[in-house]
Amino acid sequence: MTMSTTKTRSRRDPVAAGRTSLPLADECCDVAAAVAGVSPPDDETLAAMAKALGHPARVKILRVLDERQACVTGDVVAELALAQSTVSEHLRILREAGLIQGEIEGPRTRYCISTAGLAALKVGIAAL
Repeated sequence: MTMSTTKTRSRRDPVAAGRTSLPLADECCDVAAAVAGVSPPDDETLAAMAKALGHPARVKILRVLDERQACVTGDVVAELALAQSTVSEHLRILREAGLIQGEIEGPRTRYCISTAGLAALKVGIAAL
């Protein structure tokens, strides 16, 4: 991964910007606790999050990550009837929307739900 890719990922996921590793499974998906004190995202961010959820495969990916707490790309591919490259594209869209976060571990990337991103989405929709 190049330095510019790292900077892009950090800029798009402000929660992961200061984090060197993924949170523990207990912290990763506790959205109910994360909602407290979260302000709604701006309209552009909320629209990007909603757009990211506009495909059934991405909703399924979020469900898989919620059930497993965290998993590598290959595990997500095994759950879906899609090519690895297609799943990678869906993961990229969810990551850029701030709904999931990933960390490269050798040749693999491990993903989990971004509690801050999902909490912001919940608060943003509730504020409509």
